Amino acid sequence: MSKAFTKETDTEEDDPESVSALPAGSKNYMTLAGYGRLRAELDELVRSERPRIVETVAWAASNGDRSENGDYIYGKKRLREIDRRIRFLIKRLESATVVDPREQQNPEQVFFGATVDYEDEDGPHTVQIVGVDEANASAGRISWISPLARALLKAREGDTVRFQSPAGLREIEGTEVRYE
Repeated sequence: MSKAFTKETDTEEDDPESVSALPAGSKNYMTLAGYGRLRAELDELVRSERPRIVETVAWAASNGDRSENGDYIYGKKRLREIDRRIRFLIKRLESATVVDPREQQNPEQVFFGATVDYEDEDGPHTVQIVGVDEANASAGRISWISPLARALLKAREGDTVRFQSPAGLREIEGTEVRYE
């Protein structure tokens, strides 16, 4: 089949990142550090990576036959990926509500941005409650919409909370709350 008859688009329906992981009607909370990381990624893509790929594609296009030109085909594909990520980052940064955890007015209670030490049957753990776009469970950063974070919100040091995890009902005790 000729390439002219195949669908090659990068519409938002095809973009898995365009589907928001946020609950409908909720704000896109983000820590100051998380906002900075996304902003730095956007700047890197716009100022460095995209111009470099555009240059490669232009060079490959000048070589003639584009149908079997790997540099051209890969470059165009990578350019679409970069443009899709740039659109996603711009949307997320525009909709972000930036919260600086160090400015928390009630530091003895768990709110967005808190770092919480807790104990359960597996021993002690430390998590920081962060935005959806900056969550990384292996680094101890959990999304504020996760079951654990929702259970911890508004708890205080020494409180025992229960929540439904994928492994079943769990009970944990908060040992320390801090804002860094």
